[in-house]
Amino acid sequence: MRRSRFAAYVGSLLLALAAVLTGTGTAHAAEGPYVALGDSYSSGVGAGSYLTSSGDCKRSTKSYPYLWAAAHSPSSFAFTACSGARTGDVLANQLTPLSSATALVSISIGGNDAGFADVMTTCVLQSDSSCLSRINTAKAYVDSTLPGQLDAVYTQISDRAPNAHVVVLGYPRFYKLGTTCLGLSETKRKAINDAADHLDDAIAKRAADHGFTWGDVRSAFTGHELCSGSAWLHSLNLLNIGESYHPTAAGQSDGYLPVLNSAA
Repeated sequence: MRRSRFAAYVGSLLLALAAVLTGTGTAHAAEGPYVALGDSYSSGVGAGSYLTSSGDCKRSTKSYPYLWAAAHSPSSFAFTACSGARTGDVLANQLTPLSSATALVSISIGGNDAGFADVMTTCVLQSDSSCLSRINTAKAYVDSTLPGQLDAVYTQISDRAPNAHVVVLGYPRFYKLGTTCLGLSETKRKAINDAADHLDDAIAKRAADHGFTWGDVRSAFTGHELCSGSAWLHSLNLLNIGESYHPTAAGQSDGYLPVLNSAA
């Protein structure tokens, strides 16, 4: 009996090893329906090539969800991410495509709840001290209120798509520091980067507590921040203000997409 149990154990190890080496085993998300939720970083604001049917949500064919679906041909693709979305908007408007059949869900959310747009407006137009004060207010919100809002979204995703692999993607740091760069002061740039880290850390913790996979894009964007000379983010764009501080098409394809590829 002991021999037979040992043989079965060895056999299971060999099968597991074979699955790792051949890429078989647990079914990957590409084999089933994919649902892309979230805010402008998921819809692809800043990447251009917006789907006319998406209206003000500005869903781009150059966004990482669209590119992932084109490359992996899931059995279906529902793209409900929307520019300007907050956690409440995800709950109210984006979850309908989820079901027990859903295999993969991706989402970026939380930046708008934390007041990202107002932080950047304050930091661009006002003094260092005003910028830091507004950032501290945003950090306090991230500590006190955002976790509960993320919990509400993540719980609904789990309830509606219990069999899905869920990837929660974060936000990049915005600025390369220690370089000569026109625009915001080094003090502001560092504070904005610190705020991005603070937000990402909070989101990552909530994602982990729900058993979701964290997609950290900060390393992918290293060397491609604003002031780097090779930015994958738009700086202030007065001609198209809504694209300011959002990933470019390269930021979507070379920054976000590889992270989703690894995490999915």
